[in-house]
This record gives sequence, structure tokens and C-alpha cells, in this order.
Amino acid sequence: MPRSNRPRRKGHGGRADDQDERGLERLRDGWRRTEVRSGVSWTVQPISAERATKPYTCPGCGGTVQPRTAHLVAWRAEGILGDDRALADRRHWHTHCWRTS
Repeated sequence: MPRSNRPRRKGHGGRADDQDERGLERLRDGWRRTEVRSGVSWTVQPISAERATKPYTCPGCGGTVQPRTAHLVAWRAEGILGDDRALADRRHWHTHCWRTS
């Protein structure tokens, strides 16, 4: 029997195309990583220019991270008040400011 070139559905009813798109989105944005600064672990997530839709104040320089500007989001990896609170306290940084802080 001939093989089909159509993508197969993955588990839980999701389409292969949807999963491929999410995978490409992750590659475009970069991978979440953990960095240690002054003895504190931080989770750092790159944000692509395409996904940056709002202005934020960079805690490093006090300037504005403009929409459509690639940047980083950082939050404590081991929040004292729990993961939800640490994520709520995340901050958007200019990439250069994060690297030089």
C-alpha cells in the first residue's frame, strides 16, 4: 500500500502542523535557561522581536524596551514565595543590560 505524505496526528487530538509551529516558535525565540548571578538562580527566556508586542521598562538601565525589539525576560528560578509569585515578578531586560548587570 502506498504511503501518505500527509502529516499524522499526534496524541491528544493535536495536529502535527500545530506541533511543528510551536517547535519553530521555540527555536525562533531561543530556549529558556537558568543563570546564576550573585548566588541567585534566574530563569532567562529570550523573546524575539516578532513576539515582543508591548513596551516594558528595563530594570538595568531604566529605559524602555520598545515593542518589536528582541529582549530577555528574567525571573527568580527559586522564588521564596513560590513559582507563581516568581513568575509574576518577572522583568523584561534589554539583552545588553542583562549581560552587563
